[in-house]
Amino acid sequence: MDIPPTPESGGFDEFKAKLRDLEEKQRILKDRLLLLGQNIVEIKEKSTEKSLEMKKEIEKIKQEVEKIREILETVSSELPKYAKKEDVEILSKQAKMFQPLELLKDRE
Repeated sequence: MDIPPTPESGGFDEFKAKLRDLEEKQRILKDRLLLLGQNIVEIKEKSTEKSLEMKKEIEKIKQEVEKIREILETVSSELPKYAKKEDVEILSKQAKMFQPLELLKDRE
């Protein structure tokens, strides 16, 4: 059988219920805080990993750009050594105008 609440015990039961509610709220907050902490740690790890990958990619791109620059410098330094297309065409026309072998054939 239940004992009827007395004025003294009624206040105490109400206090215990409020205390249980507060403890439950505190436990829920603690769990949420732990989850937030875990999420922050995971996000930091992922961002650090992505940052390292990006640094590697940037370094690779820098090396490729340096290779391209070196090739361009080599090509540009070699270009003056070659005749221009227009110059070759002029020489070809001059060679056709003056063909010593054909002059010799005509004499024979």
